[in-house]
Amino acid sequence: MIYLQLFFEFFKAGLFSFGGGLSVIPFLYEMTGRYDWITRAAITDMIAVAEAAPGSLGINLAAYAGYQAGGFAGGLTATVAFVLPAFIIAVAIASVFAKFKNNRFAQGVFSALRPAAVGLIAFAAFEVVKISLFRLEGAAFSLTVLPGLLNFRAALLFAVLLFVSNKLRWHPIFYIAAAAAVGAVFKF
Repeated sequence: MIYLQLFFEFFKAGLFSFGGGLSVIPFLYEMTGRYDWITRAAITDMIAVAEAAPGSLGINLAAYAGYQAGGFAGGLTATVAFVLPAFIIAVAIASVFAKFKNNRFAQGVFSALRPAAVGLIAFAAFEVVKISLFRLEGAAFSLTVLPGLLNFRAALLFAVLLFVSNKLRWHPIFYIAAAAAVGAVFKF
């Protein structure tokens, strides 16, 4: 039964998440209310792991959540379910795109999808900042000073590293490894 639920939830997320991997995050938050696969606090860890791993963020999030819920088979089910709508849509669009590429209605639909994608990504960013900087669980708004201060330091360190990376132009893998080491040492 869990595999059917995983398939349905991640097929839905894959079907309606426009704008890249971050647009999947609101769907994950919605799942936390209905299933015990993941918690709201675990989503930030999922994002960190998915961002550090090679590949698409959305696919990595689906694989991670599916694996947490149902092991290897759950990860595979969630990943296939997440990718399947995009595959079906891409095949369908490719077959008729040449006929409609200059159609004003089709261009209008794609233009209308852009603000929705921005809204989904903005919601995801707000939730990640809320949980990671302030250690908020669910709808409770209680700021715990010490973890919030530590996470503020992590955000400040990230900003400094971002500034330094623009000046030094080192390979991005160096910054990923450095951030992972700092996170492991300071338990961010």
